[in-house]
Amino acid sequence: MSDFLPSGIQLGYLVAASLFIVGLKQLGSPATARQGNVLAAIGMLIAIVGTLLEKQVISYELIAVGIIIGSILGTIMAKTVAMTDMPQMVGLLNGFGGAASALVAVGEFWRYISIQQSPAPDTTIAILLGVLVGGITFTGSLVAFAKLQELLPGAPISFPLQQPFNALLAIALLAGSGYMLFNPEDVPVFLGLVAISNILGIMFVLPIGGGDMPVVVSLLNSYSGIAASVAGFILMNNMLIIAGALVGASGIILTQIMCKAMNRSLSSVLFGAFGGGGSGAAAGAVAGGAIDKTVRSINLEESAMMLGYARSVVIIPGYGMAVAQAQHSVRELADGLEKMGVDVKYAIHPVAGRMPGHMNVLLAEANVPYPQLYDMDDINPQFEETDVALVIGANDVVNPAARHDTASPIYGMPILEVDKAKHTIVIKRGMSAGFSGVDNELFYKDKTMMLFGSAKDVVAKLVAEVKQL
Repeated sequence: MSDFLPSGIQLGYLVAASLFIVGLKQLGSPATARQGNVLAAIGMLIAIVGTLLEKQVISYELIAVGIIIGSILGTIMAKTVAMTDMPQMVGLLNGFGGAASALVAVGEFWRYISIQQSPAPDTTIAILLGVLVGGITFTGSLVAFAKLQELLPGAPISFPLQQPFNALLAIALLAGSGYMLFNPEDVPVFLGLVAISNILGIMFVLPIGGGDMPVVVSLLNSYSGIAASVAGFILMNNMLIIAGALVGASGIILTQIMCKAMNRSLSSVLFGAFGGGGSGAAAGAVAGGAIDKTVRSINLEESAMMLGYARSVVIIPGYGMAVAQAQHSVRELADGLEKMGVDVKYAIHPVAGRMPGHMNVLLAEANVPYPQLYDMDDINPQFEETDVALVIGANDVVNPAARHDTASPIYGMPILEVDKAKHTIVIKRGMSAGFSGVDNELFYKDKTMMLFGSAKDVVAKLVAEVKQL
């Protein structure tokens, strides 16, 4: 049995890693995401059991208490957190992952101090990396959570000499890390590095606007994976290294996808303080001169008639729908239109909302059929044949200025080409700009009609009107 156990554990690790990879692949589609999540969870269970069997655990009782408490808290969060609050929860969980990895690094350092032994240089490097990446992930995720939860302003927060201050922190971190390689038992310097890492995490996310949260959440998710992988090197646990590497790599890929969807570099997201509203003046210019800012409004009865007697309707959800929690009313409206013979589709922009896949998650909660969800590349060629495009709470992702206005900060960003539909109805509370701080040309187009009000209330009333047709 003793000869079989190590090989059996390694085989379990191999099975767990395979489940992680398959689960990650299935998370790429809404139709298979739940199954992928289950497979990955089974893989994690196998990995945890294998680790508990492989290592000499001081107190299984203490670990059991931790598992029970964590399971209870996780269940409560899963049951009580609304789907509209998923970005906040994802951000918070990223932070917990970073904190766990940082605590592993701190614990390993303290273990060497307690036995009065100096760690090897490679171990010291792993400990310092764990503290750095874990600390940045933890506090950065807390700031992201606070912005998403509106505990902090969603706009970029900056102050004079912010970048030089960050540079000084980075220099201090490098200098302290170099010192620790030759003096690995210096507790005050180590604690100073822990503090600097956590401060850097705060300074990293503060100047990023709420509209860039899809990129930030993806990046912090990647950081949490990297931190876990570093913890794996500290503990010499192959499974943790593999799992962390998978999360880190997938997070980086997703971050690049989000940046591409916004036509912006990662550096501009992290250091550009984008969305502060300072560029709004530039958004009013077009190739032919100033925009004719004539708004054409429409009432509920007219909107219901236009939707009910259309052959095809494309619904474009945005963050406004998420805030209003209108996804169930939207599904009810689509069902009513389909009963009248209308072809209904949903157009999903990659960065609509506050986290990757935000709109997909909300519509899945409302049991919208997966075949009705179309990504940007698939739906854009169909807008010219669409009778009515119904925009619900989306803004910058449907702004035609991104195609032609070189003075606009969103110039070059791929958009949903709603303006090419035969008619467009925009449900919105008012005429406020999007997170980029620029005006939306779509609102003033001849074929665009504005239906003002809260998305949930307006859509619910539209449902009632459509039933009367």
